[in-house]
Amino acid sequence: MATPNKLPPLPAILIANDLLDGDVVFAAGNGWTLNPAEATIARDEETARALEALGAAAFRANRVVDAYLVDITEDEAGVPTPRHFRERFRTKGPSNRPDLGKQADFDRTVTRHG
Repeated sequence: MATPNKLPPLPAILIANDLLDGDVVFAAGNGWTLNPAEATIARDEETARALEALGAAAFRANRVVDAYLVDITEDEAGVPTPRHFRERFRTKGPSNRPDLGKQADFDRTVTRHG
């Protein structure tokens, strides 16, 4: 988890929970998305700080809670995967039911746009 002065290793994405329904959401170019493949990837400190500011503003506006940057790897299609188990689990859903959760809702081979 990032502290106010320290960033996680880059590249990173901003992950949070939607305040109203509790869903895990990801900061994207057009706001927040449920699809991790659409997450904005911070490859430099400037983008990472902008994502942190977006998370703080969304928290103040009572839209999300627990927004923080997580370091990621990317597959051949550019889809981000958090390095830490906790965040990987949050992006996918129940580990004992691959037919449920985000792993069932979103094809993990989606090609990133933008």
